[in-house]
Amino acid sequence: MTDTVKGPASYFPSIEKKYGRPIAEWKELIRSSPLVKHMELVAWLKSGHGLGHGHANALVAHTLAEDNAQ
Repeated sequence: MTDTVKGPASYFPSIEKKYGRPIAEWKELIRSSPLVKHMELVAWLKSGHGLGHGHANALVAHTLAEDNAQ
C-alpha cells in the first residue's frame, strides 16, 4: 500500500514539473528572502517568479512549517 502525500507537499511533483526547479531550490529561495510573513512571501513568488497562488502558498507553508519545527 502506498501512502498518499497530503497537505502542501502534495503540490510538489506538479511544481517541479511546471517550473523546472527542484523543491529544495524553491525552499532555499524562500529562506534567503528578506521577507518573513507568509502572504508577503506568496506575493513575492507570484510576482517575481511567476508561480500560481496555490503553488506559492504550498511552498511557503511547507517551508515555514519546517523552519518553525526546528
